[in-house]
Amino acid sequence: MAYHRYRWSRLLLPLTVVTTGLLASGCGKQFVVLDPQGPVARSELHLIETTAMAMGVVVLFVLVLFAVTVLKFRDRPGNRAPYIPNWSGSRRLEFVLFAIPVLIVVYIAVPTVQQTYALDRLPPTKHPLIIDVTSLDYKWLFQYPKQGVATVNYIDVPVGVPVLFELTANSPMNTFWIPQLGGMEYSMPGRVLPLYLQADKAGVYWGRSANFSGRGFVHMVFHVKAMPPAEFSRWAQGLRTTAPHMSMQDYRQLLAVGTAREESFSAYPAGTFPTATHGFTLKGGMYLEPN
Repeated sequence: MAYHRYRWSRLLLPLTVVTTGLLASGCGKQFVVLDPQGPVARSELHLIETTAMAMGVVVLFVLVLFAVTVLKFRDRPGNRAPYIPNWSGSRRLEFVLFAIPVLIVVYIAVPTVQQTYALDRLPPTKHPLIIDVTSLDYKWLFQYPKQGVATVNYIDVPVGVPVLFELTANSPMNTFWIPQLGGMEYSMPGRVLPLYLQADKAGVYWGRSANFSGRGFVHMVFHVKAMPPAEFSRWAQGLRTTAPHMSMQDYRQLLAVGTAREESFSAYPAGTFPTATHGFTLKGGMYLEPN
């Protein structure tokens, strides 16, 4: 048994290194967090890399220190390591032990705070596409105030245009997450919270809820299709002319607990999304264009 444990312990380190390398490389479509397709996601990936680098330095330092300690102070014939039984403390060592963690925290915190505040504001030279997002049980309702259309469980956005998602919930609290475009934000009943994202490359991106909200939570997935602005305009115009209107009865059916397929509507009833936002206006952290 001891021999087998020894063999596995020798394999553990290379297996850990290989696994970490695969995760860091982002190989495979399942590692979408490490495959940014917009400015927000790229900034957040940079923060992940900065944090991982700092943690890697700490882990490497601890492992090297551990190896040096084991080799230097292990008990063996002819051991010449100094024996200091009355050693009580070292001001220099205490300073180092406190200074290193403080420097690491500062190294991580400064860019994190800078990027957090920077991503809280839309680019001043661009007018965003506004999408009102409502999380339901267990589906997503997306309303386009300017275009006057609505979709269920899918989003179409123009490439290169910032998108301001206004998030609320008509269900338990949830989270809205498109990993390749940026981090997640909560959707809460009675509140409207902002999330700015942007796609710089045409394609279809995966989105979902990242907050457990009941037995149908696993079905709260949606797709985001990024397309050239001209194609987006044609898509919106096509919905206005071919898709059915959403009636109040349709809206109440969406509010009912259950899953839903992808749907499109050429219009939706007024008053189905809150008119007051919380904490983001032209003078606040986010740019908000009047509906």
